[in-house]
Amino acid sequence: MISIKNLQGLPEWKVLQNSCKAMSVLDAILSQDWIYRYSSYNSEWSENEEFFEMRNGEGDQLLILFTTAGAVINGYLSEADQEAKDKLTAGLPETYHEFIFGEPVNSTGTTFCIWTTADGNWTTGHVPAGEGKSEELLSLLDGKPETYVNWATDYFKGSYKETGIPRETVSRIFKGETLTTEMVFSIIEVLEDAEQLKEDLIEISYPYHIIE
Repeated sequence: MISIKNLQGLPEWKVLQNSCKAMSVLDAILSQDWIYRYSSYNSEWSENEEFFEMRNGEGDQLLILFTTAGAVINGYLSEADQEAKDKLTAGLPETYHEFIFGEPVNSTGTTFCIWTTADGNWTTGHVPAGEGKSEELLSLLDGKPETYVNWATDYFKGSYKETGIPRETVSRIFKGETLTTEMVFSIIEVLEDAEQLKEDLIEISYPYHIIE
């Protein structure tokens, strides 16, 4: 399982980016109310930068910045001891400094920091002693549709069809296939606000063809 001490399960950053978009699309389908979503994605964070946020509702968060050359992950665990940020970010490339030392990361806090090196590999600064719950947040980043289905089946219980969250549809979304009306209704019975979903998909920059 992925943790701060074991980064081998993290996929190549481009694969991670696509997975983050997929999870945000699925969350937007399963919960049209943003406040109850676990994941959200902003493809227009700034010029040549995109932003992903994951929050568990208990104060823990992942904030990820994707650039044209790599990615950086800021993790915050509310119950963990907060160590010196300069130790947690030791060796962090300057290209990520504005994000990690600016907002919203500065206000959120930093418990751990993971980033890609020039060769595309994942690395981290100081590994805090009480890294504990990092697995809970990081495990969803393995890029596997089945991991999302297993997690969402519990988290979004009551929001999807009685037949369950279809693995085939989730796999298609993880592959980046155009989202269709049929795919949406393979997951949920009723789409309360098609326009809201379209707005979310535009923000994520995910292709769709949805008929109201």
